[in-house]
Amino acid sequence: MEYKRFGNSVVVRLDRGDEIVACLTELCRKEDIRLAQISGLGAVDYVKAGIFYVDQKQYNQYELTGPREIVSLTGNATRKDGEVYLHIHIAVSDGDGVVKGGHLNEARISATGEIILMLMDGEVGRRFDADGVHLNLFDFGA
Repeated sequence: MEYKRFGNSVVVRLDRGDEIVACLTELCRKEDIRLAQISGLGAVDYVKAGIFYVDQKQYNQYELTGPREIVSLTGNATRKDGEVYLHIHIAVSDGDGVVKGGHLNEARISATGEIILMLMDGEVGRRFDADGVHLNLFDFGA
């Protein structure tokens, strides 16, 4: 991973073998990023993603292997209990143009990844919504 900061933006290049979530977590920790919008594209050969079923309060994951193009990578960086908290969704296409997506847990770069973080002043925390949907929601009181 290499990156460069330009004012309130950080431009990131991920290289073959880099894992997206681990690299962005490391970047946010190293640069003390507390609130950012994330967007990107690139190519991967492994993805672990999932979907949360609200009615069942259950999260199901799936894995994809083989060459895929990232057609959308979007999310945010916040903090939960003082630690980096990434909430990222990904959509990837296969060689036939079939797209699958969901909440990103892990993805390995196969060629390159180009990601931009738009930094914002301030901080938004997270709190677990035990009485509602059972997700870590924005907490503006943090």
